[in-house]
Amino acid sequence: MLLHVGGMRSALGLLAVRRACCLSRTTHNSPQTLEYKPIKKVMVANRGEIAIRVFRACTELGIRTVAVYSEQDTGQMHRQKADEAYLIGKGLPPVAAYLDIPDIIKVAKENDVDAIHPGYGFLSERSDFAQACVDAGVRFIGPSPDVVRMMGDKVEARSIAIRAGVPVVPGTDGPITCLSEAQEFSNTYGFPIIFKAAYGGGGRGMRVVKEYEELEENYQRAYSEALAAFGNGALFVEKFIERPRHIEVQILGDKYGNVIHLYERDCSIQRRHQKVVEIAPAVQLDPHLRDRLTADSVNLARQVGYENAGTVEFLVDKHGRHYFIEVNSRLQVEHTVTEQVTDVDLVHAQLRVCEGRSLPELGLKQDKIRINGFAIQCRVTTEDPARGFQPDTGRLEVFRSGEGMGIRLDSASAFQGAVISPHYDSLLVKVIASGKDLPAAAAKMNRALAEFRVRGVKTNIPFLQNVLSNDQFLYGTVDTQFIDENQELFNLKPVQNRAQKLLHYLGHVMVNGPTTPIPVKAKPSSIDPVIPPVPLGEPPVGFRDVLLREGPEGFAKAVRAHKGLLLMDTTFRDAHQSLLATRVRTHDLKQIAPFVAHNFNNLFSVENWGGATFDVAMRFLCECPWKRLQELRALLPNVPFQMLLRGANAVGYTNYPDNAVFKFCEVAKENGMDIFRVFDSLNYLPNLMLGMEAAGTAGGVVEASISYTGDVSDPMRQKYSLEYYLKLADELVRAGTHILNVKDMAGLLKPESSRMLIGALRDRFPDMPIHVHTHDTAGAGVAAMLACAEAGADIVDVAVDSMAGMTSQPSMGAIVACTKGTNLSTGISLENVYDYSEYWEVARGLYAPFDCTATMKSGNADVYENEIPGGQYTNLHFQAHSMGLGHKFKEVKKSYTEANKLLGDLIKVTPSSKIVGDLAQFMVQNSLTRAEVEERADELSFPLSVVEFLQGHIGIPHGGFPEPFRSKVELERGKTLHIKALALGDLNKAGQREVFFELNGALRSVLVKDTVAMKEMHFHPKALKDVRGQVGAPMPGKVVEVKVKQGQAVEKGQPLCVLSAMKMETVVNSPLSGTVVKIYVNADSSLEGDDLILEITE
Repeated sequence: MLLHVGGMRSALGLLAVRRACCLSRTTHNSPQTLEYKPIKKVMVANRGEIAIRVFRACTELGIRTVAVYSEQDTGQMHRQKADEAYLIGKGLPPVAAYLDIPDIIKVAKENDVDAIHPGYGFLSERSDFAQACVDAGVRFIGPSPDVVRMMGDKVEARSIAIRAGVPVVPGTDGPITCLSEAQEFSNTYGFPIIFKAAYGGGGRGMRVVKEYEELEENYQRAYSEALAAFGNGALFVEKFIERPRHIEVQILGDKYGNVIHLYERDCSIQRRHQKVVEIAPAVQLDPHLRDRLTADSVNLARQVGYENAGTVEFLVDKHGRHYFIEVNSRLQVEHTVTEQVTDVDLVHAQLRVCEGRSLPELGLKQDKIRINGFAIQCRVTTEDPARGFQPDTGRLEVFRSGEGMGIRLDSASAFQGAVISPHYDSLLVKVIASGKDLPAAAAKMNRALAEFRVRGVKTNIPFLQNVLSNDQFLYGTVDTQFIDENQELFNLKPVQNRAQKLLHYLGHVMVNGPTTPIPVKAKPSSIDPVIPPVPLGEPPVGFRDVLLREGPEGFAKAVRAHKGLLLMDTTFRDAHQSLLATRVRTHDLKQIAPFVAHNFNNLFSVENWGGATFDVAMRFLCECPWKRLQELRALLPNVPFQMLLRGANAVGYTNYPDNAVFKFCEVAKENGMDIFRVFDSLNYLPNLMLGMEAAGTAGGVVEASISYTGDVSDPMRQKYSLEYYLKLADELVRAGTHILNVKDMAGLLKPESSRMLIGALRDRFPDMPIHVHTHDTAGAGVAAMLACAEAGADIVDVAVDSMAGMTSQPSMGAIVACTKGTNLSTGISLENVYDYSEYWEVARGLYAPFDCTATMKSGNADVYENEIPGGQYTNLHFQAHSMGLGHKFKEVKKSYTEANKLLGDLIKVTPSSKIVGDLAQFMVQNSLTRAEVEERADELSFPLSVVEFLQGHIGIPHGGFPEPFRSKVELERGKTLHIKALALGDLNKAGQREVFFELNGALRSVLVKDTVAMKEMHFHPKALKDVRGQVGAPMPGKVVEVKVKQGQAVEKGQPLCVLSAMKMETVVNSPLSGTVVKIYVNADSSLEGDDLILEITE
């Protein structure tokens, strides 16, 4: 729609004129001369999106901004968007804080505020506030106090309209003071009538009465709402015009008597007399009627000497007659659509007019105001259309907005984690769409609303989408009965909310435990371990002193030059990860740490970090892994600490950004870590190189790892041949590793293969320290490690005897005893090993529910066939029993072998080992053979880890991906959710814990009720919907009044109590006739939805 040719963009540019010194201005259409006074600092005496809207305009004009906020709004965004923010109304109720005129003026004066913008609602139409600003020497960005008073008093505004020749609706001449006056008016004019707040708008204090029986109740509710919203309960009464259009005209005046209009808006789509959707300009409005509306608006404004922005509101009946309703002497919520179609920034104009500029100076002349296209504003609110638009409250678990061309968003509290309280308006965000015509604007709006994702509270978005798709809305005209008469608008498309529902389920499991019972009934031992005696004084010098003195290179040379075999003790990490599900507490590690410092100072290192440490410490032990590192460092200062670093995965299970891995290593080194064993589950060099560079840059000792699988001594197995490992070692040494590590996760190294591999590495790299890690699953770990030592290895991994064997590392005591008196002697006292082992034998009993021996009694040499890593072997055995597949564990192991072949014979280290394990369990659960999996690969729904592996998420395996298996697997079917559990929060007052996830790479969280904790907490009872007579709260809110007493007889439909939420009051009526048995609330009770109010018996 184009009413005039041309645009306003060039004219509007004048609004950004550079701020100048005080100038004397010549009047326009007036002999008066006013002084131009630039505004330097503006306070917005409001909250939410309108405050932010004004702040943005001020910032664009170089004006400093000040926010005020109530105690309940400390977390609101408007407080953070201003240059300065100050608390007001301390100790007052939420709404009353923003009505505290003395405190607002005090803050303004104390902080050199030049002008105050009232926004809309609250004090925006209070003449006493405007006067208080003037009296304090602070400019009020709006009309003069007298005009605010005249326009704010609906009765006086009506009289002015009559004098100006503007048609009005029959109504009282002044505010009524009692119910009898309303009764008298209704007797004269008949029903329907409408109560309106005399000192405010926005639907507050507005009630339609259709019959005499409703009069008293609606009078009380209108009075109460007006008093709460505007601080004054005065009402006036009008004849109610049925089925009108609600048309309003935007006006703008200056200090020189100039008044212009910016055409009209159609605000007919309403519920509870509150606007839901606004359109500019009005659709199918007769041009002659438009001329009359705009002319009456300008004449009325001139009649009172109106300055600044305002709105003149009219009702238009079905015959095209218009009636003046009121003047809103402020900026309207829906001012945005006028801005979009006229290209005039109304807030800029308000500020400039307040400074003393004239409208012509700003390029705002009536003949230059043109309308271009259409704009629609939708008020997205936290209201549930399915329940009569009842306000919903709670926390925004997810918020994602719709954006794009032709879309403008004005919001404040719309962000993930925001808490929507019942204290204020339910508006979440204003969405404004622009287009060449109404259907085009509606299409953009529909698209934007479809992009929104709001979880945690109900919204009216499905309802708005129905409105925008309605043919009457798009191609006809609507009146104020549009919503009431189109019930199909309430056929709401259900929100799927799949991801959040899944997160809630997972959170419930994390908070309240697994639904599948753990098959271990063992109880922790009641005997505490005895700490062996520790001598006084500082511990003796150890290898860490060498590292601190000579650095990583000198440390590596010292290791290589050392005579005898060096040991790394895994008891502090990998041993209890393999045997006790990593559940050992920092407390028990700290107890024995001083003994280790004094008696095992000649250890190469203690492995105490990495792997599952982070996951278990934070998720199950509720401990900080960083604090563990710091505390152990203080107690064990002389022995180097070693950790596992999964290359680009760091200590997680997915690839992290490079800078995150670098920073992690830097902080780990600063907190006491010394040696970084860097590995990749596929020996994928790019991932290995990243971890090596990160560890080296941090100043740590780099121990690059070759993850070992297969059997180099078997000529029939040549995928992972001796030549493969030597070439990989060449790359790692060339990359600058300080130490070369062979990481045998499954314990596959036999004595012969140990001699071949380590011997070849020693020949190839005579000066490079070699370190070997294995697991003792088959029982041959001691023999293999001795063979490695004889072939030239400098260091081997062991665990203290009571924490060794099975899926853990070989026995420390066995290695010490076997090398004693030889050139490989460890220099460690067997007596000290016995004392050390005794401590852990008793400590292990404290973790009986997690001990692998509850389901697994020994290791098994079939590991040479299935190649299951030690820690995973334990976990699979435990999981098989948990799932009732304990008797099928042999099949699980066989399937693991077959799954490994399906995937191309992988190196099996976390996380690649998990991928093989997931596929194996998938095969067992679905009774699938390898041949069947290969044949049906294009139709099976494989575990996510398998699909992601085939997509290349963890790297490229040696030899490439298995074909044709990879090509047959469907890598995407519909939508896939990538979920990672991150952490659990503390218990809140509602008995909930916040559970944090990573969903598709973005942070998500849900609140989950802790069923155990809630048993000890008191909660208001809920009304049971299947029990007649139990009356529940229809929405969250505060009880304003209880209208019945216990034992009182009530009739069906009789008011029981009044609830207030978001400044709207709702009467709860009796669903049946009977006697009130018990009342569960009183005045000022705060209720959640469905909280029990009272019980009635028939």
